[in-house]
Amino acid sequence: MLATRRIVNLPTDQVYESQYLPVQTDDNYEKTYIKQLKKFAKYEIKQAKQEQKIEGKSRRKELNLYQGKWLRRLSFMWKHTVGRLGEDWVFLAFLGFIMALISYGIDKLVLLFSSSRMYLYKLGYNMSSRYFGWILLPFCLIMFNVGFVYMVGPQSAGSGLPELKTILRGVVLKEYLTFRVLIAKIFGIACTIGSGMPLGKEGPLVHMSSIVTTLYANFLSKMKHFKGEEIRKTEMLAAACAVGVATTFAAPIGGVLFSIEVTTSYFAVRNYFRGFFAAVCGAITYRLLAVWIDGMKTYTPVFKTNFLVELPFDPQELIAFALIGVVSGFGGALYCWCHRNYVLFTKRNKFLIWLNSFCRFLYPGFVVLTVSSITFPPGIGRYLAGHLPPKGHVDNLFANFTWMAGNLSDSQEMILNNWRTDRTGPYLHLLSFMGYMFLMSIFASTMPVPNGTFIPTFRFGAAFGRIIGEIMARWYPDGFFYGGRNVHVIPGGYATVGAAAFTGAVTQTVSVAVIVFEMTGQICHAIPILIAVLIAVGISTKLGPSCYNNVIIIKKLPYLPDLLPSVSKMYTVCVEDFMVTDVKYVHFEMTYAELEGVLKDNPKLKTFPIVENADNMVLLGSTKRNELIKLLEEQTGRKKRLEHIFQKVFQESQESVAPEDKGSDATVELNNRLSVYDNQLLRHSVSTPGIFEGESYLTVDGTMVEEDERLEKRKEKAFRSIFRRVPKNQGSFRSLLGSSRGSSIIPAKGKTVMLRHPIKDMSKTERKKWELIQMACLVDFSNCFLDPAPFQLVERTSLLKVHSLFSLMGLNQAYVTAIGRLVGVVGLKELRKAIEDANSGILRPSEMLMHSSYLGMKDSSFQAYV
Repeated sequence: MLATRRIVNLPTDQVYESQYLPVQTDDNYEKTYIKQLKKFAKYEIKQAKQEQKIEGKSRRKELNLYQGKWLRRLSFMWKHTVGRLGEDWVFLAFLGFIMALISYGIDKLVLLFSSSRMYLYKLGYNMSSRYFGWILLPFCLIMFNVGFVYMVGPQSAGSGLPELKTILRGVVLKEYLTFRVLIAKIFGIACTIGSGMPLGKEGPLVHMSSIVTTLYANFLSKMKHFKGEEIRKTEMLAAACAVGVATTFAAPIGGVLFSIEVTTSYFAVRNYFRGFFAAVCGAITYRLLAVWIDGMKTYTPVFKTNFLVELPFDPQELIAFALIGVVSGFGGALYCWCHRNYVLFTKRNKFLIWLNSFCRFLYPGFVVLTVSSITFPPGIGRYLAGHLPPKGHVDNLFANFTWMAGNLSDSQEMILNNWRTDRTGPYLHLLSFMGYMFLMSIFASTMPVPNGTFIPTFRFGAAFGRIIGEIMARWYPDGFFYGGRNVHVIPGGYATVGAAAFTGAVTQTVSVAVIVFEMTGQICHAIPILIAVLIAVGISTKLGPSCYNNVIIIKKLPYLPDLLPSVSKMYTVCVEDFMVTDVKYVHFEMTYAELEGVLKDNPKLKTFPIVENADNMVLLGSTKRNELIKLLEEQTGRKKRLEHIFQKVFQESQESVAPEDKGSDATVELNNRLSVYDNQLLRHSVSTPGIFEGESYLTVDGTMVEEDERLEKRKEKAFRSIFRRVPKNQGSFRSLLGSSRGSSIIPAKGKTVMLRHPIKDMSKTERKKWELIQMACLVDFSNCFLDPAPFQLVERTSLLKVHSLFSLMGLNQAYVTAIGRLVGVVGLKELRKAIEDANSGILRPSEMLMHSSYLGMKDSSFQAYV
C-alpha cells in the first residue's frame, strides 16, 4: 500500500501542514497517473487546433486569398461602419448626436413636469388647495432628486464645470466621469429645472458630455481592433465641453469659444476642428429634433428675436450700453462674492452641519418650500411672473416692442399683463424679478442636486437690460435723429445686452456675446453687446474670481488661479521663496527597513525622488509609490519565503538520497534539470494551483521539447501537478520525456528520488527573524521602474515662469535642484498659495533683500554650491 501526501494552498499567516490521502495501491496510482496524462493530451490537442485555426486566418489575410462575394461585401460594410468608430470624425459626430438626444430628452421631461405642475395648480378649488398643488410636485421632485443623487452618484451634485477644469488640468478626480454619475446627472437636472428652481442646465450638460466622451473612449479601448491605438481622452474632453454648450443653446461657435475660456489656460490648436465639428453636429441635431418631433416649420434659434436690422440703434446709445456693462461688471462681482460667502456659511455653520448630518432632506426641503412659496402666482409670484417658465421669461424680456407705449396689440397686451397688475407697473415687477433671481439662485444652488448658473444670471441680466431699455424709450419717445430719419429705441435690444453683460461678468467669459448672437439669431446688436461684455468682464476680473473659480477655491481643488496682470511680484518672487525644503526621498544606499519607514511616514506621497546618496543628494530620477511597495513585497512576500523553504527542503532531500543512487544517471539528470529551470519555476509550482485537481503539489519538473514557448510552459505546469510526494521506500518521482511536436506524451522510466521531510511554513518567530534579515539588505532598484528625467526647476525661477510651465505642461509637482543637487520640491498646493499671496499683496522676506545685496552674494552662493 502506498500512502501519498499533498500540500494544500493556505493563507500566508497559517502553517502548511501535510495531510495524508487515502492509502491506494500501485495499480490504482498508475491508473490515475495515466488518466491524467490522457486528459492533458486531449487538452493539448484542443489548444493546438485553436492555434492552427488562428494561424490559418492570419495566413489567409496576409496572402489575400479568395473570400467569396458575400463575405467580401460584409467585410467592406464592417470596415466602413463599425470599423470607423475609432476615427475622430465618427467619434465626434456620435458625441454630438448622443448629447443632442440627452438635451432634448431633458427638455421634454422639464416640459412635462412644468405642465403637470400647472395642471395640479388649476385643479385647486380654493387658495389652500391651489397652494398645495403648486408646491407638491416641486417638493416631491427635489426630495427624489436628493435621494437619487446621493444613492447613485454623489459627484453629480453641482455644476460639474469646476471639476472638469481640474480634470483637464491633469488631475485625476475619482468617480466624476462614470456611468453612474451620468445617470444621476440626467435625471437630477431634469428634476431640478422641472421643479421651477431658478437654476440652469448648461454646466451639467458640459459635465454629461465629458462623461459620454470618457465612456465611449473606454469602450473603444477595450475593443480588439483598437487595443493598440491610443485614445486621446484629454483632447476629446475639450471638444466635449463645446458640445455641452452647443446642445444647451444651439450655439456651436459660442460653445467652442466658451469651452476655450472656461476649461483651459492653454488651448491646443489641433482641438479647434474637433470642437467645432462636434458642436455643429450637436447643435444641428438638437434643433432638428424639434422640427422632426415637435412639428416646427424650420430650424430656428432658441430665443428668436426680430429686431430691426437697418437701424437697430443710434451711436449715441452706445453710452447707455457701456453703462450697462459697468453696472453689470460690479453686479457680477457682487453676485460671485455673495455666492462664495453663502456657500462657506453653509459649510461652517454648526446648525446647518448638524441638520445635514441628522437628515439630508431637511435643508433641501426648506429651500424648495421657500422658493415655491415665493413664486406662488396669487401671492408674491404675481409680482415676479411666477407662472411663466424660464423660456417664457426670456421671450417676454426680449420682446420687440415698448411696454410703456400705447396702442398695443392683443398679443402684446398678453405679454405685458404678465409684468403688471391693477396697482403695479412693469418697473416694480422687473425689480422684484431681479431681486428674486439674485437671491434665490444663490440660495437654491446650495442644494446637493445638479444645477447650473448660466441661465439664472442670464435672466437677471435680461431684466436689468429691459429696465434700462424702457427708461431710454420713456426719455426718448421719438428716438434719435440720425441720417435724416428717427431711430427708435428698442428695449428688447437692451435686454440682450444686459443678459450678455451680466452673464459674462459672472462667468468672466467674452464668448457669452457670441452665444447671445446664436441664441437670438441676430447680430444687429453685435457692437453694443461686445462693448458691454468687454467692460463687464474687465471690471469683474479685477474685483474677484468667477463663479466657477469660487467653487474650485471652496472645494480646494488642485487648480491654479490666474496671476493678476498688475501684480509685479510675479517677477520678483522665486521658487526658493515658497518651495518645500524638507523633501522625502529614497537613495541607493538605503535598506528595505529604511524604505518601509519612508513609506509609512509619508502615506499621502505618490512619487518619491531618487538620489545617489544622502550626502551629495544628486537627483537621479523619481519613482512611483506602487513601485516601491512592490519591491518590499518581493523581498519579504510569500513567494520569497516559500522559495527559501523549498530550497531548504530540497537540500535536506538531497542529503537523504541513498549513497548507491547518488551517482546514478537519473539523479544526475534530475539535478541538471533543477539547475536549468531555476528557482522561479519551482516557486511557481508551489504558489500556482494545478490545472487537473485544483491543488498545488510539490513536484519535480520534467523535460519537454516544444517549439512553442507558451505551450512548453503550460506543459511544465501540467506535469508539476501530476507528481505527488510519497513516503520513503514507497514511491518515486517519475521523470518524463515529451515528444518534439504534437499532443502525445511518452513517459520514460525513472529512478527513485526520496524526500524525507514534509514542507511546513515558518512559525511566527522564525518568520520574524527571517524578515529582519531580509529587511537589513540593501534595496535593489534594478526591477523598479524609474523616471530618469523628472521635471526640474532652479531656485531663481520666477513665479510667472513656474505658473506658465505648470499650466502649459499640466504638471503636478517639480523638483528644485542646484547644480544637480536636490534642494526642494514644489507642488500645486505651494504654487497656488504663492499665487494667492502675490495677488493679495502679501510680501515675503526674500523680496525685501536689495538687488545689490543679491548680486554681491551670488558669487559666494555659487561657490558654496560647487
